[in-house]
Amino acid sequence: MTGYARADGSDGAVSFVWEARSVNGRALETRLRVPSGYERLEHPARAMVAEALRRGSVSVSLQIAERRTQQAVRINRELVRDLLAVIDELRAHGDIAPPSADGLLRVRGVIEEDAARALSEEEVAALDAKMLGTLRQALRGLVDARAAEGARLAVMLEGHLATIAALRDKAASRAAAQGELIRARFTAQLADILERVPPLTPERMAQEIAILVGKADVREELDRLQAHIAAAHELMKAAGPGNPIGRKFDFLCQEFNREANTLCSKSADIELTRIGIELKSAVEQMREQVQNVE
Repeated sequence: MTGYARADGSDGAVSFVWEARSVNGRALETRLRVPSGYERLEHPARAMVAEALRRGSVSVSLQIAERRTQQAVRINRELVRDLLAVIDELRAHGDIAPPSADGLLRVRGVIEEDAARALSEEEVAALDAKMLGTLRQALRGLVDARAAEGARLAVMLEGHLATIAALRDKAASRAAAQGELIRARFTAQLADILERVPPLTPERMAQEIAILVGKADVREELDRLQAHIAAAHELMKAAGPGNPIGRKFDFLCQEFNREANTLCSKSADIELTRIGIELKSAVEQMREQVQNVE
């Protein structure tokens, strides 16, 4: 299913934003992007995605913004004293102008900036926990977005099942008359069969009739279609968090298609064949939507 969610947070000098989006997919495929220096979050983040979702192509990204604080400036007085001592020594041996203050300050190392303090292990752990907590919020939002789409999808699937049920009932009505059609066709061909040389024996004729009747009997396929429709409704009732039905429903669609194919192959009537083709089309449309079901 498709969906999008984001969540942001901050911890002192660090602010962060998680974005999570998903598109349709038969299995769970996670793409994770984190800034350099935060690779330690990849494993727990992937585990959280796998815990929250079962299917779909999921992209998760982390954006970091570090607030730079004004660094303290200090003078390396020991270096200044060393420089002045060297200058005094040089002046004692020659005519050298005394140094200016700005000249001394431009010497590399005289002005120093205090480096930013590195975080302790405890501070890193606290920051990671806060960022992963924010990721959990984003994933909950993504699950909610997918659930909203799932509700809309359920309405569409119910519509497809209603179409399949109507076509199944229509096929059942048409199949009831198929026996008469076959009987009439066989009667018309019977004269040709009786004129064969050598003529058919009664046993062989009975076999021919049994074969024709068996090929035309679609009651078993219609019964299985009815059972598959009931199973599909039960699956949809059972759907919910922690109970993915997508793979089961996909398999059920294959069974729907199998019965529709057999119905067409057994048909001795153009109208029944047309109904079978419509049934196959309705099943395929439903199967396309089932690919979006978790």
